Amino acid sequence: MRATATAKTAHSGDTTTSRASGRRAATTRRPPVTPRISRTSLVALAYQAIRRRILDNVYPPGWQALEQTLATELGISRTPLREALTRLQEEGLVEMIPRHGMRVLPVSPADMREIYVVLTALESAAAELLAQRRPAEAELRPLVEASRDMARALKADDLDAWAAADERFHQGLLELTGNQTLINAVGLVSDRAHRARMFTLRLRPKPVSSTQEHLALLERIRAGDAKGAVEVNRAHRERASRELLAIFERYRLRQM
Repeated sequence: MRATATAKTAHSGDTTTSRASGRRAATTRRPPVTPRISRTSLVALAYQAIRRRILDNVYPPGWQALEQTLATELGISRTPLREALTRLQEEGLVEMIPRHGMRVLPVSPADMREIYVVLTALESAAAELLAQRRPAEAELRPLVEASRDMARALKADDLDAWAAADERFHQGLLELTGNQTLINAVGLVSDRAHRARMFTLRLRPKPVSSTQEHLALLERIRAGDAKGAVEVNRAHRERASRELLAIFERYRLRQM
C-alpha cells in the first residue's frame, strides 16, 4: 500500500512539474514575427495607389492634400510617401508644395495638343513595328480579347468597362513591341491623356468609332501592312484629340 501511495505521489509530482513546465513554455513562447515591408516596396505601393486615384479622377484636377493626411490614409510614413510624390511630380501628375503637401495638376488645351502629338507619333511607331513583325495569332490574343470586351461593354452601355478594355488594348499594343524604351516614353504622356479621357468619358459621343478603329488596326497588323497600321492608328488618335479639344471649347474649360 505504501509503495503504491508513493508511486502515485511521484506520478502526481511529475504531472505537476510537467504542467508547470508547459505553462512556463507557453508564457515564454514568442509571437510570430510579421515580415517588414522594405521602404522601396512602400514607395512603390504609395506611387501606384496615388497614381491610380489620379487617373480614375478619385483625386480630381486641382485636388490638394497635406502629406500627413495622405500618409495616414495610405498607412505609411511620410518618407516613402514623399519619394512617391517626387516620382509623380516628375511625370507631370502632381505638384509638390512646401508645407502644403501636393496638388493634382490639371491639363490645359495646350497641354492636350502637345500630349497627343507625342502620343500619336510613339504609338504609331509601335503599330508599325508590330505590323513589320507580324506576330502570331496567339500573341495578338490580348488585343483581340480587349476588342471583344469593348464591343460587349458598348452593348451593355457600360462605359467604365469599355474604358478599362480600351486601356488594356493600348497597353497590350505597346508591350507586344518588346521595346521598353518606347513603352516608358509613352508612359510619360499617356497617363495625363488617360485622365482627360476618363474625365470626359460621358461628355463625348459613344465610342463606337474607337472600337471599330481598334479592329481595323488589328487587321493591318495581321496582314503585315506597316503603312496601313500607322495610318489607322494615327487617324484613331487624331480623332480622339479633336473630340477632347472640342469639349474644352464647348464647355469653355480652361483646364481639366
